[in-house]
Order: sequence, then structure tokens, then C-alpha cells
Amino acid sequence: MHAAWLPPEAWRAIGTRPARVDGEGLLVQTVLDELNAAHAAFGGGPGAPQLVLALSPTADGGPEGYSLGRSDGVTTVLAEAPAGLLYGLFHVVRLGEAAFADDFPATVHRPVHARRMLDHWDNVDRHPVMGQVERGYSGGSIFWRDGVALRDEARVKAYARLVAATGINAVAVNNVNVHATEAHLLTDRLDEVAWLADVFRPYGIRVHLSVSFNAPMLLGGLPTADPLDPSVAAWWAAVTKNVYDAIPDFGGYVVKADSEGQPGPFGYGRSHADGANVLADALAPYGGVVHWRAFVYNHRQDWRDRSTDRARAAYDHFAPLDGQFRDNVILQVKYGPIDFQTREPVSPVIAAMARTRVAVELQVTQEYTGQQQHVCYLGPQWSETLSFPLAEPRTVSELSTGGLVAVSNVGDDEYWTGHPLAQANLYAFGRLAWDPTLSPSAVLDEWISLTFPGAEAVLRETLHAMMDHSWRTYELYTAPLGVGFMVKPHYHYGPDIDGYEYSPWGTYHFADRDGIGVDRTRATGTGYTGQYPPPWCDIYESLSTCPDELLLFFHHVPYGHVLHSGKTVIQHIYDTHFEGVERVRALRPLWERVAGLVDPALHARVAERLDEQLRCAIEWRDQINTYFYRKSGVPDAHGRTIYA
Repeated sequence: MHAAWLPPEAWRAIGTRPARVDGEGLLVQTVLDELNAAHAAFGGGPGAPQLVLALSPTADGGPEGYSLGRSDGVTTVLAEAPAGLLYGLFHVVRLGEAAFADDFPATVHRPVHARRMLDHWDNVDRHPVMGQVERGYSGGSIFWRDGVALRDEARVKAYARLVAATGINAVAVNNVNVHATEAHLLTDRLDEVAWLADVFRPYGIRVHLSVSFNAPMLLGGLPTADPLDPSVAAWWAAVTKNVYDAIPDFGGYVVKADSEGQPGPFGYGRSHADGANVLADALAPYGGVVHWRAFVYNHRQDWRDRSTDRARAAYDHFAPLDGQFRDNVILQVKYGPIDFQTREPVSPVIAAMARTRVAVELQVTQEYTGQQQHVCYLGPQWSETLSFPLAEPRTVSELSTGGLVAVSNVGDDEYWTGHPLAQANLYAFGRLAWDPTLSPSAVLDEWISLTFPGAEAVLRETLHAMMDHSWRTYELYTAPLGVGFMVKPHYHYGPDIDGYEYSPWGTYHFADRDGIGVDRTRATGTGYTGQYPPPWCDIYESLSTCPDELLLFFHHVPYGHVLHSGKTVIQHIYDTHFEGVERVRALRPLWERVAGLVDPALHARVAERLDEQLRCAIEWRDQINTYFYRKSGVPDAHGRTIYA
């Protein structure tokens, strides 16, 4: 398996210098083990220490933070708690030789978000439709295989080490869609979860478990799962005690309820607060939390009904419940109102829950952004989202009082993520969850430096040229101006412009001979704009102020509507799709420049994916342009080939 951003060479600066560690505890032992391995590889060890890592009650960093500075030839990491020493060590690895060059004053580093979590959509059994990993594009699960726990300690430990190095401190180990086998992880198969917790623990990562709302019936033989039934509450309390007896530092539960066929409190006439609170009460004595997903909508809509709007659903369900959730309930809200689309507005639910802990959910696995077949570095998207002043002046990051969560993109693939360059997305999520103010380009530069230690300037420049703007490139050749989906149903890869347009999952573009877009205004549409706080409710309502990139998400307009850019909508569609393909076409020659600077097998894997990206981008261009030419009858102003 590929070493990703922690190859042995990344440890050279530490491995050649004597070090001292002061402190005790499991994570301190991990720090010692990492240092010993580096010294064994590069000959460091004895002598006056040039690196000191020490626990100090006066260190200013909280439970996971640390201070880092250098004076008189010694680089020093001080932390209040062992986790801070571990994160401080990884910071020194990121700095490399710079950590041991000129003196620099001590600076405190602490995470912005206390919980930085990855959700694995992994199935214990191979699901007949979704496979071993739902929406997985990197091979099979590293935890489970065809009904059996793999117990591959080397692989899981390597993964724990990789994500801990980015700042991740929590992992949910199974699919949010809890099938019959996965349900048993809570009870008679709990030992398998406990084994995973044992492997993750030395890297400061707490294990969480996705559970079925119907577990009292599925596992406990109760006649009901009604959250207000005392027998149900007693069952959850007893089961949760058993969990903590087996895993004392267990993180908590993740629940998908009343969503896409999963059972929930609606079946008993109860609210989502009722459903979440019964689990929260069971977890509270042990310090656990329940991540209750807000991804709740009617997936059996009538496409004929223009008043139905999937975007409204989460707010309609949850905003009235603000203040009714227990303190240890974390409402897990997708960053946009639809479903991890390439371009969506920020979900208004994030601003609506002032008295509820909210965790924003991102998607590292590229379900709608190229499925790790396409280069699509998502750091810029996440940075833009987290810095968005949704409740001015408070940003999305500041409103995320319950932390940040993302769907993991790893599997048993040799390169962890299928496309080797998709590793950068996993790295970037951890780093931005720790500090959302980091520059995405700087984070990418960190990943390059760690993954390709000593990389020549041409490799660094090439990777930046390929990746810095790759999210925007993907947007150019796919769904335009905030329109969602336009992908093949179920697979979510490749163009199918009307694939979801007449389906019960929702309606997304309403294209006809006169125009395109969804009217979500208060004046004439679904009223969705009214879910936003000022000034966004008015900015999105008005054609004169709505940003171009979200125009068709909020408005139905004629093809001749002139954007703020000065182009008509139809010409924008043509131009962006031609431009997007040309940008992709330029990637392969760029990658060929560095053929001798990276491992040949890695180079071949990336080259193969770039070929597929170009093929797919051309298909997107031709289908989108042809579709809208046939709808509008308006030719391309530049006379380029459109297959009418």
C-alpha cells in the first residue's frame, strides 16, 4: 500500500536529530514509537536533543493543542495533554528542515473544531446494489469483507496514522444506511468494533458507530422503537452501557432516520428531537454524543408538482425543533440543501439552529465530482463554504459548533483513494477541519511536500497547475450555474441531463424551449429563499443580485438572460463546456512532463485516470451543448461543433 503523505523520507529531518520526550500515556508512547522508527531509519538518537516534546501543565493549547518554537538550537513542542504532543510531532514533520533552521518564537496551535470526524459508508456484507462500500471508488472496505471483520491491523493502523497526521480525531466505522448485518455491531458483534477502537486509540481517534433507529425491534425483540416508550429508553440505556464496558472511550452513535427508506420517529408520530434525545440520554452518562443527520426529505415526490422542493426539506423538518435537542445531540447537516453537488448554496439549516449543536457534513469521496476518476481538488470548495458569512458576520465554520464531518474516500486500493491525486482531498479535509482559515493552495503544497519529499520544482508546479483550479474545471464541463444532478441515475457518473428530471428523487432544472432553472423565490416560486437570514434571503431572491454561479438554483430564466458576466445563459453554457474540455485536454501533457519524477506505477495510474477524465468531459460537453441547442434553438456565437 502507498505511504501517501507519510513516506519514510518525510521523517528525515526528525530522524537525523536527537530528541527527548517527557511525559506518560498511550499517545506519548505513540510519539516515542514514531521517533524511534525515524531514528532507526536515519541514524538519529544519541546526543544533546535538538527536538524536545514535553507535557507541561502551563502549556497553552487545551486538550489537543500545542506550542511550537525554536531557540538556542532546540525545537520545542509543549502540550497540556498527550494528544497535543502527537499533533505537535506531526507539525514538525510537516515543517521538515524548516523546523530545525533559524530560531522562531513559540506559537500556539489549537484546533478550531473539537470534533473532526470521518464517516465510512462501509457495509459489513457486500450489499447487492451498493457493494462493499457505498459510493466507494477506491476498492473494498479496509474494515469489513463479505460479512467478516478483516482485522487487518497493519492496514487500519496505517490509516489511523495517516488521518491523525491531518488532525482527524473521530471515525464512524460503518454505513449510515444500517443494514441487517451492520445492526448487530451494536450488540453481539461489538467485539469487532472494540478491536477497531483498540487500533485507532494510540492515534487519538475515537470510534463511532452508525446504528439503526429500529435497533430495539431488530436486536432487542421489542414490539416498538417508539422513542417515548419507556421500554425503548431502557433498552438503549442497557445496550449503551454494554458498549462503554467494551469501549470506554467510545465516541457515540450516528443515525440516519426517516430518510431514503431508513426507519425513524415519524413512524410513531414523534419528532426528530424525540428520536435523537432517547439515544442522547443513553449516551450522556459516558460523555458520548449522537450525530443525528438532517438529510431528511421525501424521496417519493411527484415530479408533476412544481411546488415540491427537495431543497426546502431539511429546514422545514428541523428549524422548528431548535432548542428541543439534548446538549449531546449534534445535528449533522450537509453543507448544501441538496446532496453534495458540485455547486450549491450553503444550507440555511446551519444558521437556523442557534440553540442546537450543528456539524457540517462534507464529502471527501467524489460522488458527484468525478468519483476519483477525475482530478477534482475540493479544498477550494470547502474553504469557500466554511468561510461563507451565512449569519453575518458568523461564518459557516463558526456556526459549526458540533465540529466537521466528511464521508471518507479510502478503500483497499493500493493508493488508498483510487486516483492517487485524490489523496489530497482526504488530507485537505483534516487540515481545514483543524484550521478552516488555511489557504487551500497552501494545504495542497503541504500535501505535495509530504507525499513527494524533496520534489523538484517542476513536479510541485505541475501538481499545482493540475489541481489548484480543478474543482472549477469540473464545474465548467458539468451541470451549469448551480443546476444539480444531470448525472446517470444510481451511478451518479457521466451525463444524463433528464435522468432525474422526472423521478421521485426530485426535479432539478425544469428546462423547456424558453428557459431553464428552478424558481425558488418567495414571490413566484417555492419560497426557499425565505429560509435564509438577511441579507441572503434578499440577495438570492433578486435576479439583479443573485450570484451567477447560483442563478439557476434560485431562478428560472430565459436562455437569453444576461448574466453579470455579460454573457447570455445559453452562451455561458456553450463557452464553459468547450473551455472545460480544453482545460482537461491540457492535463495529460502536463503530467507527461514529470514522468521521471514519480514512481512509474503511480504515474501510469494517474495517466489512465486523465484519459478517462478527458473522455468523460467530452461526453459531458457534447451532451449538454446538444441538449440545450435543441431546447433553445440558439446557435453558438462562435460556430463551434454542436451535434444537433
